[in-house]
Amino acid sequence: MLKVVHYGLSALLLATAAAPSVAQEVNVYSYRQPELIDPILHAFTEKTGIPVNSVYMAEGMVERLKAEGARSPADLVMTVDISRLAELVNAGVTQPVDDAVLDQQIPEFYRDPNNQWFGLTSRARVIYASKDRVDPSEITTYEDLASPKWKGRICTRAGTDAYNVALVAAMIHHHGEEYTKTWLSGLKDNLAKKPQGNDRSQVKSIWAGECDISIGNTYYMGLMLKDPEQKQWAESVQLVFPVFEDGGTHVNVSGVAMTKAAPHREDAVKLLEFLASDEAQALYAELNNEYPVDPSVPVSALVASWPTLTPDDVNLAELAALRPDALRLVEEVDFDG
Repeated sequence: MLKVVHYGLSALLLATAAAPSVAQEVNVYSYRQPELIDPILHAFTEKTGIPVNSVYMAEGMVERLKAEGARSPADLVMTVDISRLAELVNAGVTQPVDDAVLDQQIPEFYRDPNNQWFGLTSRARVIYASKDRVDPSEITTYEDLASPKWKGRICTRAGTDAYNVALVAAMIHHHGEEYTKTWLSGLKDNLAKKPQGNDRSQVKSIWAGECDISIGNTYYMGLMLKDPEQKQWAESVQLVFPVFEDGGTHVNVSGVAMTKAAPHREDAVKLLEFLASDEAQALYAELNNEYPVDPSVPVSALVASWPTLTPDDVNLAELAALRPDALRLVEEVDFDG
C-alpha cells in the first residue's frame, strides 16, 4: 500500500524521536513542494512496493540533519539550486554514492565530481521579453544585459537570491571578477525598479508596462499558464534564451543526495536509480516543464515549443565554489539597494 506522508516540523520532531524504522522504506527530506515530487514518489512505490515518506521543509534542512546526526531518519534529501546542494555537502551531512546506473543516466556536469549529489532536472535562467516592446534579436547574450540600451527597462528579483547568485557565479567563471563587477553595475543601472518579488512578479511587471524584460527560470512559464490570473502575464511575454559570449545558456538543477545517516541505504539507492531513470525524468518533464538531465528523454510539448536550449556545460560544482565571490560582488555594488 502506498505510504507517502508529509510532516510539519512539530510532527517531524516526534517522528525522529520515536517510530522505529521498518524493513523496507525510504525517508526523504525535501525543499521541493509536495505537488512537484509526489507523483514521482508514487510511481516508485507502485513499481517496487517500497513506501516513501516525504517531509517537506521550507528551511532549516542542514541544521536539522546536523542536530539529528547518526540518528536521523532521513535517507535522501531533495532540493533546488546548486548552492543548496553544495551547502549540504559542505556541512558534512551527505555521503557519496558510487553507482553505475547514476553514472550512465546523469551527465558529468550535472553531478558532483565526488558523487555527493546528483542533478535530476534542469531549468534555464533566461529572459522574459515583452512581445510588444522587444524584438528577440535585441538580447542574445547575458553580457548584453549591461548595455545602456536597456536603461530603465529591466526587472529582476533580488541579486542575493540563490538563482541570481548562481548566474553571477557563472559570469565570474566566464569572465573573471573585475568584468563581472562592472557588468553587475551596468545591470543595476538598467533596472526599472528596486529588485523585489519572485520571477513571476517580474513578468507581471512587464505585463503592467513597468519594464520590458526580466530574468527568470523557464519553468515559471508553465506555472503561469496554468494559473487563471497569471496566464495573461505569461501571454504578454516571449522567452529568449541568451548565452554567454563563450558558452551556452545558464542552467541550474533540482537534485538529490544521500544523507550521511541513511538508515535504509539499499532502498534509497533504488529510489536514486529510479529518479535518474528515463521513466521518472519523463514524468518530471511532463508535470513540471523542467528539462530532463538525460538529453535523450523528451521534453514536454510546452517546452518543445520554446527556443532550443544549448546549456552551458560548466560543472555546476565549479559554480557552487564561486558562490561566495558572486555574493560578495552583489553586495559590493549594492545591487539591491
